[in-house]
Amino acid sequence: MNMQRSEKAPIAAPILGGMIWAFGMMAAGALIFSLLLAFTDQKESSLPSATYVIHALSALIGGMVAGKKSGARGWYAGGATGILYAVLLYLIGFLGFDRGLQLQSLLLVAAAFAIGALGGIIGVNTKK
Repeated sequence: MNMQRSEKAPIAAPILGGMIWAFGMMAAGALIFSLLLAFTDQKESSLPSATYVIHALSALIGGMVAGKKSGARGWYAGGATGILYAVLLYLIGFLGFDRGLQLQSLLLVAAAFAIGALGGIIGVNTKK
């Protein structure tokens, strides 16, 4: 009996790969910025804007990886990766630091979806 293998991966596999890359990029960005704070005269007042840049780049790269792995519907895989990334960040803040649900948290989820979806679109179009 000749069984053909399906070329399409389940959607969870690209999202998981994107999440691994997103959190890896977040960790690398946090490490680099903390080293900049420690060894230069960079002020801690730049921390909030640097945090947003690190999260945006992490969601973008995670979306790109998810889109590239999915092969189709990159906006969907990238957007889902962005939403999951933001929700996990919110859960860490809620459980670890007792932060409540705020408008800023919802805006982070919406922005992470948009940036992740953009990354997914780029990722699908870079696949050879």
